[in-house]
Amino acid sequence: MSRRGAVQRKVPCLFVTEVKEEPSAKRERQPFKVLATETLNEKALEADIYNAIPTEKVDGTCCYITTYKGQPYLWARLDRRPNKQAEKRFKRFLYSVEDCKEFIWNVEEDFKPVPDTWIPAKEIEFSNGNPLPDENGHMPGWVPVEKNSKQYCWHTSVVNYEAEVALVLKHHADPGLLEIRPVSLSELLEQTLELIGTNINANPYGLGSKKQPIHLLVPHGAFEIKNPPTLKQSDILSWFEGCCEGKVEGIVWHCRDGCLIKLHRHHLGLCWPLAETYLNSQPVVISFNRNDYDCDFGPKSLFHQFSKLDGQRFDRLKDIKFDD
Repeated sequence: MSRRGAVQRKVPCLFVTEVKEEPSAKRERQPFKVLATETLNEKALEADIYNAIPTEKVDGTCCYITTYKGQPYLWARLDRRPNKQAEKRFKRFLYSVEDCKEFIWNVEEDFKPVPDTWIPAKEIEFSNGNPLPDENGHMPGWVPVEKNSKQYCWHTSVVNYEAEVALVLKHHADPGLLEIRPVSLSELLEQTLELIGTNINANPYGLGSKKQPIHLLVPHGAFEIKNPPTLKQSDILSWFEGCCEGKVEGIVWHCRDGCLIKLHRHHLGLCWPLAETYLNSQPVVISFNRNDYDCDFGPKSLFHQFSKLDGQRFDRLKDIKFDD
């Protein structure tokens, strides 16, 4: 395949991690925990982590915006995974040796089929014109979200291809204020974003309801952490547990060389989701002037509903409600 999408390689953890078994969790899908040690990861040091920009890790599903059919389109994350037989071989290999780079994949036979429109993520290695799986045995990639897709119906709710806009949550120009507004898809070209909302990852931010689902796109790196902790594990732990700004899923550091480094609350043995999150502690304003758009937004669409709230301000994201 000649075309490739945005980079979606596995993001290294800030600290060196270790796997600890959970003997009491026999029925759990993952009977072990990946926990951080106090040692900084060499990859983080090489990326100049001390001069990186810390941002909130938002809990959603990853998306990408690039061209399709000659116009900007939203793409959903779809990893190409091995079939059952190949996965069994790969797991046996992982349990027998440490370096999985020696495992030999048959790319044409070992993997489940994907749609013809699927494209691999950037920086995936190729061999004889075929993309190669990463160290987890997956091929990260993307598929375009078609207008009437049932599989990706929550994705389609945040884009309008006629107006070429997306519903985006970002910081407002006024400090301490969030803003929901339509953003031109062309402005978001080649960016990755997180789709959050009612039907994504158990809705940790309390958006919408079953009757009135709400979904939004958040550009990666949109929420810079203003008062970050030092890079000592004890300081980060205290920040997560005792600071309002620390009520987040995790931190993603954006390094100068483009590298990303992350730390999840789970890496420190902390729970997520939380009853109250930092994202929900901030007021939010709706900026959506319907007169700026010639197209007809359907009466049941999120675009129509948000346009009726133009100029309104809410104390929290979870307070946003639409009229019946």
